[in-house]
Amino acid sequence: MRVKAVLAYDGSAFYGFQSQTTTSKTVAGALRRSAERLGIHSPIVGSGRTDRGVHATGQIIHFDLPSHWQNDLTKLKTMFNRLLKPHIQIKTVTPVDDAFHARFDAKKRIYRYVLKERQPSPFEMPYCLHVPDIDAQRLQNTLKQFEGTHDFALFHKKGSDPGSMVRTIYQTRVATFRGYTLLYLEADGFLRSQVRMITAAALQAMRGELNLQQIKEQLKGRKQHTTLLAEPQGLYLARVIY
Repeated sequence: MRVKAVLAYDGSAFYGFQSQTTTSKTVAGALRRSAERLGIHSPIVGSGRTDRGVHATGQIIHFDLPSHWQNDLTKLKTMFNRLLKPHIQIKTVTPVDDAFHARFDAKKRIYRYVLKERQPSPFEMPYCLHVPDIDAQRLQNTLKQFEGTHDFALFHKKGSDPGSMVRTIYQTRVATFRGYTLLYLEADGFLRSQVRMITAAALQAMRGELNLQQIKEQLKGRKQHTTLLAEPQGLYLARVIY
């Protein structure tokens, strides 16, 4: 039986989601080790990778259960969470069709950046990005330039071949909440570090270091004006929609 699980994790404790040969401190590695202790040996497939230091409140995984777990998903979630705490939490476990695929069946992904104007406390530093003098309207105006279908060849981190670099960003939004500024980007998918590069460009434009014309030129693939990445602190994979 195949199941889908929704999980949250503290990305500051890991070197990213994807398993790596050079370290065991990955989210996927922790999930695999815990699953094996519970007698589950099928591959654990995530909806997508997150960079080192990036968090999630709505990452999706799927895996196949052996017969001894198929009738007690509540106990399975409890046992998983005992093994995964304190940095990973399984929020829900639900049965799905055997053909369900956490990555390839995803229709939309939503990322959230949490910004704070005031200096974060030591307890907040891994979980929000310190940005003095935030101009929310200028941020929103810049992010709007990225909406629609574009070839993001100059807005992703090099080093891997993603095939097509065309993605559709359905909407962007900037909101304020209790002293924080929240940036939302919703798309059919994201390239490696694409959200971090878009956010860095929007922050540069807010500070007057880039103008909208330069961003449009880069978005059209004519000239690369910036390669900066926003720091991963404060970035969350918020939701995956199927």
